[in-house]
Formats: sequence, C-alpha cells, structure tokens
Amino acid sequence: SHSHCCIMWALGFLLCFLTMQPVAQVDSEGTWCYDSQDPKCGPTHWKELAPACGGPAQSPINIDLHLVQRDYTLEPFIFQGYDSAPLDPWTLENDGHTVILRVSSCQQSCPVIRGAGLPSPGYRLLQLHFHWGSPGRRGSEHSLDEKHYSMEMHMLHMNTKYQDVREAQSHSDGLAVLAVLLEEDRDNTNFSAIVSALKNVSSPGVSVNLTSFPLASLLPSAVGLLHYYRYSGSLTTPGCQPVVLWTVFENPVPIGHAQVAQFQTMLQSGPPGLHPRPLMDNFRPQQPLGGRRVSASPGAFIRSSVPVLPCLHLAHLGLGVSLGLWQGP
Repeated sequence: SHSHCCIMWALGFLLCFLTMQPVAQVDSEGTWCYDSQDPKCGPTHWKELAPACGGPAQSPINIDLHLVQRDYTLEPFIFQGYDSAPLDPWTLENDGHTVILRVSSCQQSCPVIRGAGLPSPGYRLLQLHFHWGSPGRRGSEHSLDEKHYSMEMHMLHMNTKYQDVREAQSHSDGLAVLAVLLEEDRDNTNFSAIVSALKNVSSPGVSVNLTSFPLASLLPSAVGLLHYYRYSGSLTTPGCQPVVLWTVFENPVPIGHAQVAQFQTMLQSGPPGLHPRPLMDNFRPQQPLGGRRVSASPGAFIRSSVPVLPCLHLAHLGLGVSLGLWQGP
C-alpha cells in the first residue's frame, strides 16, 4: 500500500503540475524581465523564451563613430501627421516593463514616415515608449562612442503594407524605430503631457487617455532630423525579432532631472502580496555588431579613421592653408 500511496501522490503531483503549467505559458513573452526586476528572468534568459534573443542582428548597440560609413542615399525623412494633434485621444499605459504611448487607434492622418532610405511605401507609427536608468545611472539603450544618455525614447513604426504587428514581425522590412536620446538638462515642456500623466499609470496594467499633441515636439529640431545613424537590428525586448530598421538620431533632446525622476517612480509588477517596487534600469545590455554596417546620413558626425601619410600631409599643408581648406589632421 505504501507504493500505491506513492504512485497516487506522484500522479496527484503530476496532475497538479500539469494544471499549473499552462498558466505560466499563456504569454511566453510575459515571463521575461530586466535584471533590476529579477536576474532569474533577465536578459541572459530571454533566449529561453524567444530563441531570436540569442540570435544574430540584435539591438541595442554602441555606435562607434570611427566605423560608421557615410551613405548619401540617407536623404531627409518625410514626416506626415507629426505636426498636428490628431482628434482621437491616445492611451498611456504602464505595461510593467515601460511606459507606452499608443497611437495605433488613428483612423485618418495617421503619423507616417517615409524617405530616409526606408523601404516604400512608408511606416506608420504604432506607439512610443521609454527606457531609463536609476538615480545616478544612465538608461539609454544605444550609445554614441560609448556615451550613454539619461533616457531613450523609441517610436515604433510598422510598414504600411502589413496588416498588423504580428505580420510585420515576420518580414525583414516589417518595422522601423526612431530612437531619440534624452539628455538630462533643463525641463522640457514638450514632455509635460506625458510626465504629468505618469502618476496616473504608476501601477502596472493601468492605462489612461491622453489628449494628443504634435509628436514633432518630442523629436530633435528640423536640422537635427538630418543627422542620424542607420543599421539593421531587432526589437530590444522578447521576442527580439531581427526585423527592425533602426534610426538613432545624433542630437539628443533635453529632458529635466525632475522629469527623469518621475519615470523612475513607475511601479513594476512583482509577486502578489508584496509591495510593488519602482521600475528602474529597464534597458537591454548592448549586443555585438557582428558583420553589420552602421551608416551615417550625409549630415551626421563621423570620426574619419583614414590614415594620412605624414609626408603627403605636409606637402598638402601649405596648399590647404593658403586655400583656407585645411581641416586639421
């Protein structure tokens, strides 16, 4: 009877285990987190949920300005619907990993980007979200020559030839993200609408309506929009699909210290019954560039690493200075 009892106990355990399993598996991408939340489900484990996270062409990266290559096909962006406030309200949501501003409900005059070397016909804005650090720690995902910034804003766009994100994620030209580096400086009133609504979405899973405003106000200036870097990469959260054309603008946009601190008060989902903790350091570690090329728009800054032969250099020095053309070594 002892062995019978053991078998019954094992069956009961198995049954219990089997009935528990599906709960964890309902949304495999919902069980991931950042190391700041719990190292057991942090970025080193993402590939267990989504194999692409361990694959090639991942984001974010450091952009080494010695290695970028000038690309004259990266003409200016054409922004459509970014200068006006659409009629439909947007929703601001805390999803437990970031704060998302969803604009995907747009019916007419949806914000669309084209040009700038992007595949035609164009890319429609779905949402924008933010990555941030913790007090005294910068939180941008991308860096320029190893320089990180306080925060980073991502504007996620979908190729208009696809019906939805699910379809877009299975095509290499499916998504385009504009990455704006946010530098802690003076308060930026253009972020006021978002920042003042953060206290209403401090708990994960909560969303509020937000009166729309012109999205162009969150971007670099008109001149700044000409200075950008482009590479092929992935989503920076699971499933990490390598289907994103990244644009990282060279010029950061200012954001105030108090505004950054407000993002750091967002709460994350934690074990039930425990006090939720603030969500901080919600950025993915940088990924290897591999054989990828990073291109620079004609206006963007690059550090040329072309060696100049010293004797040739001196021979041209007199000529260059006399013509006022000499640019330095």
